[in-house]
Amino acid sequence: MTIRRSIEDYLYTYSKQTIPLDELELLFPGSSCSYRQLAEAILELEDEQIVQMVRAQGRNGKQPSLAYQYRVNKSKLKQGHHKELQRARLRLHPLIQLDSYFTADPAVWQGDRAILDRLDRYLRQAPLPTEAVPAPERSYELVGDEKWITEQGGKELLERVRLWERLRILSVADPLMFAIHPQLLNPRQPAAAPVYKHLIVENKTTYQGLLPALPHVSFATLIYGCGKKIIKSIELFPVQIPLLEAEHRFYYFGDLDHEGIHIWHSLTERAQHVLQAPIQLAIPFYQACLDKTYAYGKQTHRKDESSLEAFLHPFSIEERQRIRTCLAEGGYYPQEALKTQELGHIWRTAVWN
Repeated sequence: MTIRRSIEDYLYTYSKQTIPLDELELLFPGSSCSYRQLAEAILELEDEQIVQMVRAQGRNGKQPSLAYQYRVNKSKLKQGHHKELQRARLRLHPLIQLDSYFTADPAVWQGDRAILDRLDRYLRQAPLPTEAVPAPERSYELVGDEKWITEQGGKELLERVRLWERLRILSVADPLMFAIHPQLLNPRQPAAAPVYKHLIVENKTTYQGLLPALPHVSFATLIYGCGKKIIKSIELFPVQIPLLEAEHRFYYFGDLDHEGIHIWHSLTERAQHVLQAPIQLAIPFYQACLDKTYAYGKQTHRKDESSLEAFLHPFSIEERQRIRTCLAEGGYYPQEALKTQELGHIWRTAVWN
């Protein structure tokens, strides 16, 4: 960002009519900007009458000379803002509609610019999607952050530029919590004790994405883990599905980050006590994640070496190294890295022992 742009961004949100020179200087602490560079930017704004010298305060004796205080001309500032929007209209993909920014606070535009550039790249690289997918999945596809749409104002931005409907995004609702009558799972009593498989997923996006595939797999249930809540709620499994003579096999798929690994490890310890059964990792889903580029942003997660060692055990040596490298570099794989179609395909075609 240029020095002038930084000053303009600050002035857009500045509430007073005049601003002292030393406040503008504080925008560039240390050696990030020389006096001459700052002066050239401010003098450009002076020439365009965006800032005007308060004559009673005078000018400093430096070269080039700057006023000790400036009056901010908001109308001129907005004119420059409108010119910038006109240039952006020519530069950005035509599906990105900028009309709302002409009447909104210029600070909204300043905050949205970087994301709009990413949306522009997305729209130029591929046609508009034809199938609706959950919001976090589309969010990760657009900006590399699965929470952007639902938690960081992404939905509002997409509505501002009239892309929300075009990008076919499903709002993710909390899954219905229910118990299954034993006869639905076991309508006829077999001679031998049956084996039932159950898939637990950490996030509701993945739960929703896998629901369409449930009738086409050999799993008795798909369980929404709801993050850490599954560690406690797994205790209700024998009550909600009281098939005491059956053998139950549990598989787990969560975010591949320190938090997701810790949830799985705590869950499998609890399950050993409550169900006398381990919670196996749903390896095919994790392997599919490893074929993709990992994201960044989970550096603050607490590392638990014992959980990590247990998690890595069923993977190959090469896969273990790739996981360790990803985590060591502050990377992670959210479940949303796998699209709805991928999830269903993996669940239907993988071999589940």
